[in-house]
Amino acid sequence: MAEEFFIQGNEACAKGAIAAGCRFFAGYPITPSTEIAETLARELPKVGGSFVQMEDEIASAGAIIGGSWGGAKSMTATSGPGISLMQENIGYAFMSETPIVIVDVQRGSPSTAQPTMAAQGDMMQARWGSHGDYEPIALSPSSVQEFFDFTIKAFNLAEEYRVPVFVMADEVIGHMREKIVVEDDIEIIARKRPEKSDNYLPFENIENGTTPMPAFGDGFNIHVTGLTHDERGYPDTNNPETHDKLIQRICDKVLNNKDKICSVKTKDCEDADVVVVSYGGPVRSVVEAVAKARADGKKVGYAKIDTPWPFPDEQIKEACANAKDVIVVEMNLGQMYYEVDRVCKRDANVHLMGKIGGLLPTPDEILEQIDRIGGN
Repeated sequence: MAEEFFIQGNEACAKGAIAAGCRFFAGYPITPSTEIAETLARELPKVGGSFVQMEDEIASAGAIIGGSWGGAKSMTATSGPGISLMQENIGYAFMSETPIVIVDVQRGSPSTAQPTMAAQGDMMQARWGSHGDYEPIALSPSSVQEFFDFTIKAFNLAEEYRVPVFVMADEVIGHMREKIVVEDDIEIIARKRPEKSDNYLPFENIENGTTPMPAFGDGFNIHVTGLTHDERGYPDTNNPETHDKLIQRICDKVLNNKDKICSVKTKDCEDADVVVVSYGGPVRSVVEAVAKARADGKKVGYAKIDTPWPFPDEQIKEACANAKDVIVVEMNLGQMYYEVDRVCKRDANVHLMGKIGGLLPTPDEILEQIDRIGGN
């Protein structure tokens, strides 16, 4: 039987993590994500899990990598300054194909900036924060319910594809309170474990690019490194073919499954002259603004990006196919705007409505922007 709760977004995230099977959390308190750590510190021991407060975010990212290789679904939560510190270890997790979940409850930036205010300034860090070629998966919740649901989805995707997965929330979603419904038939995916075999290769190109992953202590001879490595995991740094084969596989296992991973929700886009694109907290204002515009007879629709990474090119292109103008609403001075512009600029005029300072764009501000560009 489904259960209902009236809780804060950060608490819903923690509840979703436990429901997904998370049993190890390592983190360092930072506003506005601290309630995730506080909730898991209290609740994880009740289900046989472990919570560790680390000395900093660098150590937190390293600890959850170790926790994952120890066989536990592992997670951390942070905000902008912390996500900056984690980037080297995040790159290591991509190279070693370690399934972890990183929750970023975004705040005003750069530097320490506005700890208690909302922003979406870390979106490109999720994509390009660590050096090199890799393909991240990121989810962006726009409600407390979605913060719960998307945290579960993040664990499922991390386990299925053996990659780090980001949940890119913002302070508004982290600290607001809403009703959520927790169903009793939640789909939970666990990583595939290899059968015992003398011929096991931990980084072999099988199963759509994702190799079954044992835990340390399972009896397999495994070498895990951030260096370029062969299918055994042994360093092979001077061989161009080894590097090309490895990195292409790491990228392709996400890119080749974009149709399964990417999610965009749309409304009233079929006949829209103006399509408003948003993600996260601003979606709430966009939905109301588009409803008001429609009530006034204006041909306006919206596209809500649930998975900013990998960027849903085809879904956004389809949503905006008939539009003359596209407005991208986000709480920064232009990050996902450039991705939308890249996809749509040949067919529509793409406009940025970027707002910083810590407050959501209001429905009236969005309506003014629609009127300004000539929405009919």
